[in-house]
Amino acid sequence: MTELEQQYRQLSFDQRMEMALAADLDPCWRPFLVRDQHAQVKAYFSRRLDLQPEEIALLLADPNQTVRLNCAKRPDLTPEQVAACVNDRDPNLRYFVARNPLLSEDQREQLMDDEDELVRIAVRKGPKQRGTRARPGQAEMIR
Repeated sequence: MTELEQQYRQLSFDQRMEMALAADLDPCWRPFLVRDQHAQVKAYFSRRLDLQPEEIALLLADPNQTVRLNCAKRPDLTPEQVAACVNDRDPNLRYFVARNPLLSEDQREQLMDDEDELVRIAVRKGPKQRGTRARPGQAEMIR
């Protein structure tokens, strides 16, 4: 275990939450935040607008639904990531990706036939541009 990893493990939950939201986050902590043991830390981190492609990929593969939901809203998903969200087993994830402007016409049609009624309703509403916000001292976050 590296010294940096030991330092991270000694941080409290609240300190990790602050880091996940921090505008001035030191890049050395990002690999730890994206793999944190606490789903809530990863859920907050996953809303950051400044995520790197490899971070998004890790978070989309996370077993926690909320972490994946936050990613489904992102405007910077790859076509492969959008497809993974469209085909996710979780209807809540499909619900959120149904409004993503990155969907192809074929993916919209697929979701129009989804087994979940709320997914079908969401895709009928059409694409939704997600807003962002940044509280003082915090990174810009996807809403």
